[in-house]
Amino acid sequence: MADFRTSTLHTARVGDDGDRIVFLHGLFGRGKNFTRIAKDLRPDYRSLLVDLPNHGRSGWTDRVDYRQMADSVAEALQEDFAAEGPVAVVGHSLGGKVAMVLALRHPELVSRLVVVDIAPTRSGGGEGEFAHLLDSLAALDLTAVERRSDADEALKEPIPWDTTRSFLLQNLRSGPDGLSWEPNLELLRSSLDTIGGFPDTGEAVYEGPVLWVAGGRSDYVRDEHAPQMRRLFPRTHRVTIREAGHWVHSQEPEKFVEVLRGFLAHTEA
Repeated sequence: MADFRTSTLHTARVGDDGDRIVFLHGLFGRGKNFTRIAKDLRPDYRSLLVDLPNHGRSGWTDRVDYRQMADSVAEALQEDFAAEGPVAVVGHSLGGKVAMVLALRHPELVSRLVVVDIAPTRSGGGEGEFAHLLDSLAALDLTAVERRSDADEALKEPIPWDTTRSFLLQNLRSGPDGLSWEPNLELLRSSLDTIGGFPDTGEAVYEGPVLWVAGGRSDYVRDEHAPQMRRLFPRTHRVTIREAGHWVHSQEPEKFVEVLRGFLAHTEA
């Protein structure tokens, strides 16, 4: 897996052959969250794993704006991965909203779109949980911990869920000055209202094929969201993976890959 930078976005490639797919992660995530999925898609597909702005090893910005994020991804794709033509784009949660805005603003870059457990509306119910997690991370005194295991122990009380802590602690970077958080915690915390919303995209409509993947144990995608999804994306097909929650691709990776392969192989752009 080779790393490189395009503009201010850090990306990683998985695979050398096959059709091209771009993966966009959710809040607190990074491109590497999709490594297993990308590897399972080889050799038929080659993947680009993107760290979105204010996450992972990508640059920080002074505000959170879905249009700005989508344009940053578009610039990176135009310069390299999509220079030969449009690519499939897969986005989860926050990354799903970026993917939808990308398809609406830059349809020439997107051959197919996969939106994972999010809708083009205001997300309900998650802001309080995300605020708690961001506050807990920001309150951790990194000068008092020497390694990730120390941080894990310190976060057990405010974040008692092992899988959640493990996921969040992937964002700790060790450097010459000690540990630091890769995401822009302060900006993300102050921007939760924006993150939970969806921008006005005017009269734009994406006419390409869209797969809408919902987690059966999640309430981020509901029946009442379907009319808005069809208005913006008229060629939408919805699939629910029953045993998955919000983190569909990590909770049910084999089923997710099966669904993804079926969509990519049997749809015409």
